[in-house]
Amino acid sequence: MQAGQDLLSLVPTNDIWVTANFKETQLEYMRPGQSVSIKVDALGGAKLHGKVTAIGGATGSRYSLLPPETPPETTSKWCRRIPVRIDFDDANKQGFNQDGRLRPGLSVVPEVRVR
Repeated sequence: MQAGQDLLSLVPTNDIWVTANFKETQLEYMRPGQSVSIKVDALGGAKLHGKVTAIGGATGSRYSLLPPETPPETTSKWCRRIPVRIDFDDANKQGFNQDGRLRPGLSVVPEVRVR
């Protein structure tokens, strides 16, 4: 063992959600409460269901310690991404994710029903 070395990690798998980073142009009709279909790669492409819980107040770069600077000589627009929290519908059911196959950092493809 060395000073500063990790011994273990504790990751709760019973209270999980998705943070999806949508382009600002995709948010025009998105609102909290809308239903979401979530395709999970780790589950063989299985689709789970959820709902939009919150839409972030700023882009992810605004929250970073050293936000990237746009060079002044560029005239093109930079596409920004806004974090959107999506909670699983089944997360409150007894036994949801009991096998622990859903974990932080996995890839998912969310589709928000906006109309």
